[in-house]
This record gives sequence, structure tokens and C-alpha cells, in this order.
Amino acid sequence: MSDVTRRAMMGLLGVGAVGAVGASWPRLTGADIPGRGSQSLNVAILGNAQDAASRTKLVQAFSAAHPNIKVRIQAIQGADWGDFFAKILTMVAAGTSPDVVLVATEGAQLFAEKLAEPLDAFVKRDRTEVQDYFDDVHPSLVEAFMYQGSLFQLPLDFNSANMYMNTGAFQKAGLARPADNWTHDDFYNSLTAMKKTGGKQFVPYYWTNRLFGGVVPWLYVNDTSFLKETRSTGGNWFWDSFYANDPTRGMRSGGFQWLEPNAEDPRVAESFEFLRTLVAEGLGTSPAQGGGNELVAQFASGLIGTTPAGGYWVEGLHEAGMGENDFDVQFFPKWRTQRHQFGAAGYAIMKTSTRKDEAWEWIKFCATKEAMELAIPTPNTTPTRRSMVNEALYSGKGPAHWQVFYDTLDKFPSSGPIPAPPQQAAVESALIKNVLGAVTGSAANIRPAMSTLQRDLELAMRRV
Repeated sequence: MSDVTRRAMMGLLGVGAVGAVGASWPRLTGADIPGRGSQSLNVAILGNAQDAASRTKLVQAFSAAHPNIKVRIQAIQGADWGDFFAKILTMVAAGTSPDVVLVATEGAQLFAEKLAEPLDAFVKRDRTEVQDYFDDVHPSLVEAFMYQGSLFQLPLDFNSANMYMNTGAFQKAGLARPADNWTHDDFYNSLTAMKKTGGKQFVPYYWTNRLFGGVVPWLYVNDTSFLKETRSTGGNWFWDSFYANDPTRGMRSGGFQWLEPNAEDPRVAESFEFLRTLVAEGLGTSPAQGGGNELVAQFASGLIGTTPAGGYWVEGLHEAGMGENDFDVQFFPKWRTQRHQFGAAGYAIMKTSTRKDEAWEWIKFCATKEAMELAIPTPNTTPTRRSMVNEALYSGKGPAHWQVFYDTLDKFPSSGPIPAPPQQAAVESALIKNVLGAVTGSAANIRPAMSTLQRDLELAMRRV
């Protein structure tokens, strides 16, 4: 998929012919794109027709407020965000770009660098209308969508890598809910206790091989990452206007930067060694590649003790038959820090759009509390508005300590986004490629694996 993304981008930049780009994606031409030539504001989302239909009430509410703006939701199916972004790139190269695209953290800098329109002028102009939004949203989430001093998206939902716990498995092992400041050693001891009482098919810790919930949360709490994280200058125009009185104002910047690999940092190897130990001792699974949706049934049936996930899991566990007291959630264990990883999503205006003012009205409306309550009626994600993360959202579904989801930001304001530079697809591929060998072999394999990862990341981060 990183190769498809690269070829599509080359076409977009005029480096290659559009025909070559089209050849890399079967029959995706202008005539194939629904809505081409439409007079509607075309809003692209990752999903299917059912996902588009679920936004009917949102579109109706927007139309009531803006009767002169017709909105069309384009649901574009993809295996993951990378697949979705590749299809958007191909649409742009083919001249069939949507006006607005829902973009997750994984693609935020790719879009900001080449595809999206900055929101700076709109935000400044309509300050009085959007101040309520910023007053209700943690600045860490907004900073994740700053790029080189400009703001490109208003985050609407987010998920941190918190630790889900099967309360039945904990109780069977004689374990109480861990303290907020539990450590990675406490976590190890809890897994050891659960292994003794869990049975042959029971897995104390299940994790996946990907950016979210994989090795990265363990790197963050060990005060490191596989990419060197810095901040760009700028952004004072925004922070001094909208978050001037926020206690974390001094921490904020013009946006995150990941400009070079950091895989050979000794703390990276240390984090990998911890995970290798869990795998070697049968406390954790050999990491599976991909998402965690297939884990819901296993977790609900009591076969998994712990797994990292965000608020998006609550609705799924409820639908799988888990009661509100059958599971709980806690902060990720502390190591040198207790800094958490998160991902978020929001709408971006495409540079190619001829309806930028209408697109901004859509984004501005979607950021209102009224619209967000229509868009997030159930706990299948975490709203970015603090006021919406409340008892009413989780009542009857759990977990008991739902406050953890937003407290992750409030109590750990240094928590940061998934490390996702513009070359994110290639970077993630390099990481995934090297994780399995590092955590499933002997301890002697880790440092050579980190050297290989360093080399692969250097190649991945080269600019086209």
C-alpha cells in the first residue's frame, strides 16, 4: 500500500503521468467516481453505504441550518486508513477529488503537506463561533492537527491506548483493579498471576502489530519512540487566542515533527525486550498484524485478560454481551513516564475544492455539540468534547471507570499522537516488518533487528 501511495503522490505532483497512476488502481477513473459533476459538497469518509447512512441525521441537521448547501456523503471502502488515503490520492490525481475528507492522525501530515487547505483564516474570522469548541476540547488533540504553524483539522473523536481488563480474569487471579500509577512491573506481575489461573486457552495480554496499540505505547511510557519527535515553531497566533489561559499553554507548538529514525536508541531496545519477555514466557501473544475487531468475541468470552484499546471498544463489548461490570479500563502502565499514545480524526478541506467556504461551514457545524451528539450517539469512539464524555454516554454499558478516557489527556497532558509523518504508510510498513522478529526470537536478536529497522526507516522517510 505504501507503493500505491507513492505512485499516486507522484501523479499528484506532476512527476508521473496520470495514466500511470490509474494503472496502479484497477479502473478507478473519473467516470467511476460517484458524484462527479455533482453540485453537492462532497464529503468523503472511510466506510460503506451503511456508514454513510448513519450520518443522515447529521446531514439533515446541517441542511436545516444551511438550506443552500447540499451535502453528499461519499463512503469509500478500504481495508484501513492507509488504503483509504491511497484511494483519495488516486481520486485527486484523476481530477475527481472530494471537497472534504475525514482524516485520521495517520494521514494528517500527508494531507497537511500536499492536499489540505489550512483553516487559519476561517478560524480567525469566526473566532466567536468556534471558541466554545476549543473551550471544550483538550489542546493536545488540537495540536496533533497543527502542521508547521497552521491548523488543518478540528478533531471530532479520539482514542488513547488505554489498558482494557477482563474483570473476571482479574478476580479469578485474586487481583484488584490496579492503581492509576501502576508500573510495567505491576503489569508483568498481574499477567503472571492471571496465567496461573486462566487455563490453557487463556491469553494474559493480547496486542497487535501496528502503530496504535502495538509497540508504540510501550515506547512512549519508556520516554522514547522509534522516530525522533520534535516540534515545529509557530502557532502562537492560535494558542494565544484560543488557549491563552490553559495551564499547558507553554507546552504547545506549531505541530509535531518526526524527521529522522530513532530505532537504535537503547530505550527502544529495552521496550522491545520487555515485550519479547512477555511473549517468551507465554504472558503475551506473538503480535497479530492488523486491527483488533476480531478480539471482541475472544475478550468477551473471557479468553483474554488485558489488551490496549481506546473508547471505541466499549460499544463492541456491549454488543458482544459483556455487562458494564464485566470489564474495566485503566491508564497504560507507567515506566519512565506515563505518557500515552492517541489517535484522532477530523475533517480536512481539500485544496482542490471550489467550495471551500461551504466546506468550512460543514466543518464548523460538525464541531458543534449538537452535531457531535448526532454523530456519536453511542460509545463507539471517544468524543473530543470533554462535556460529552459523561455518565449518560456509558450508562448501562460500562466501563465503571469511563473517566479514564478523557483523564488520559487531563492527567497526562504530554500525551501525544501516533508518530505519523507524511511518509506514514512506508514508516508503518517498516515498523511492522521488523517487530515480529524482534519479539519472537532470543534477546540477542533485538539489537540487530533495531539496526535493520533503523535502515528501513531511513529508506521510508526519504522524500519523493
